[in-house]
Amino acid sequence: MKLCARAMVLLFLAAVLVLETPAREAEYEVVAQENIMVPMRDGVRLATDVYLPARDGEAIEGQWPAILTRTPYNKNGNKPFGEYFAQRGYAFVAQDTRGRYASEGVWHMLTDDGPDGWDCAAWIEEQEWSDGQIGMLGTSYVGGTQHALAMTKAPQLKTVIPVDAMSNMGYASMRNGGAYELRFWNWIHLKAADGSRQSRDPAKRELLQQLADNRFEYLLNLPLRRGMTPLRIAEEYEDWLVGALEHGGNVAYWRQNNIRDYPETYKDIPVYLVSGWYDSWASNTTANYQVLRDHIEGPVYLIMGPWIHNAQHRSAHGQVSFGEDAAIANPSEWRLEWYDYWLKGIESKVTRKEPPFSSHVRIFVMGTGSGTKDDNGRLDHGGYWRDEQEWPLARAVTTAFYLQPDGWLSTDAPPEDGGATSYLFDPKNPVPTIGGQISSGNDILVQGARDQRGSDDIWNWQKPVPLSARNDVLVFQTEPLAEDLEVTGELEVELWVSSSAPDTDFTAKLIDVYPPSPDYPDGFDLLIGDGIIRTRFRDSLTEEKLMEPGTVYPVRIHLYPTSNVFKKGHRIRVDISSSNFPRFDVNPNTGEPLNRNRLTQTAVNTVEHNAARPSRILLPVVPPDSGG
Repeated sequence: MKLCARAMVLLFLAAVLVLETPAREAEYEVVAQENIMVPMRDGVRLATDVYLPARDGEAIEGQWPAILTRTPYNKNGNKPFGEYFAQRGYAFVAQDTRGRYASEGVWHMLTDDGPDGWDCAAWIEEQEWSDGQIGMLGTSYVGGTQHALAMTKAPQLKTVIPVDAMSNMGYASMRNGGAYELRFWNWIHLKAADGSRQSRDPAKRELLQQLADNRFEYLLNLPLRRGMTPLRIAEEYEDWLVGALEHGGNVAYWRQNNIRDYPETYKDIPVYLVSGWYDSWASNTTANYQVLRDHIEGPVYLIMGPWIHNAQHRSAHGQVSFGEDAAIANPSEWRLEWYDYWLKGIESKVTRKEPPFSSHVRIFVMGTGSGTKDDNGRLDHGGYWRDEQEWPLARAVTTAFYLQPDGWLSTDAPPEDGGATSYLFDPKNPVPTIGGQISSGNDILVQGARDQRGSDDIWNWQKPVPLSARNDVLVFQTEPLAEDLEVTGELEVELWVSSSAPDTDFTAKLIDVYPPSPDYPDGFDLLIGDGIIRTRFRDSLTEEKLMEPGTVYPVRIHLYPTSNVFKKGHRIRVDISSSNFPRFDVNPNTGEPLNRNRLTQTAVNTVEHNAARPSRILLPVVPPDSGG
């Protein structure tokens, strides 16, 4: 036994030494070639910077793999990445996408980025410093440009790391159950004033900045009518936004980067998908993993942390801390490990199966913290990393928790006489958004894990009043749990509903309810995930069908995925309502064409919870001690 114990200690120390293996040090100096105007097939030229390995101030003769980033956010901001990778033997290429910053042409939402990416890749291959191999880098829109190029199957592209990447926009993250995610309304107003071709004119820039500065007022006066705001001077931005508000279904308008429906178009290359449980693109990231693992050899890796958008280097998000281990510290180092193996064949953490590449699926299981307030005033929700073999987890048991009369939530089926609950939904008084899976919030929205009660930083719910106090929020919660319960996977709510209106919305939230404690005398209503369905899309995301007022219909609401331990003594809670603003645009309840309504009306909305019409949430429950 002593020998076994000693051997285990030695193995543990060896593992620690391996885990602490430092990243490769810089080998070279760097020279940069700035604002090279690279021609596209239609003659439009895109501004491009190239960073190359150098010695004594001169580029080294030789050929290097290229790391490419194509961005609408100003290529100049990529200097740290450029220098880091060039110092370690890569050519780094940063390009402004069409119509943005120093590039020529007219911006369109991702639709030019496949062809433009192809032309850029061909240009890179022709350069004397290129060995013909390209890996890509970038987050959000810049992750979307990676997907766009991968879907062209460009021969030079060898691997991608799409982080929090734009895709499947007709399913979620932009349109969501038929509703529009207003963070992109915010994005358009901000980006029209910053980096658009129109903003190069000082007078137009001033006007567009004035529009952005007053966007709260415009937000309260939706719908957006073409030509009726200063956005009209940035016509491609207005055109896209009006179109996005009008096209609610998963239709051809949203075809670009639709990996879920067209996975066969994706190039067979190693793909490392990165996102977080509180990121706006989380559900699309897990969906992409599921379709790509079945359509390409890859390999396809997936990592999901407790992160908000573009914040893998942080361990606290919103009002919650997840522990120091939740962060991946250096955004360049872990990418270098991936590129070194796939582009240079160098042994790395990928070959040694070290974090964050220790498994093809790596998830952060939230919720095992102390529940106390840390030194920064955040809730210690905690959690830990776990390697898995697939997503969703094969061992997770889909467990129905039924909405019950009087606000209870239980695995028992509701009684025959369970009845229904009705509430008044007034579009002029929508339920405020407090945290969640958000990006591009920029003062209109706050991100991440938050207590579902008002505070000074929630512009439309500033008093410390819980959302559960509102009459238009239906709350269903379990008794305090007798044991810890882990929920890991995709989440869905099934409701039986009716309305006095021809069209309305139903929203759902999953909440981890902390009991009162010395640090939190009133407990903490922690948002885990949310979702929405616009009832005209209840049967199909491609065809609209209004309701017959008073008729009961089944609807499904897809929440964002998660991994969370609801601890002993906590409650599992489901909140049902008809708005979540400004996370989603507010339904006027009139049945008019999307973004063309002139009227609003209140609606009496009803949720059934009886044996004949059992509304429920389906939770993927991981049995205790079932392994990872």
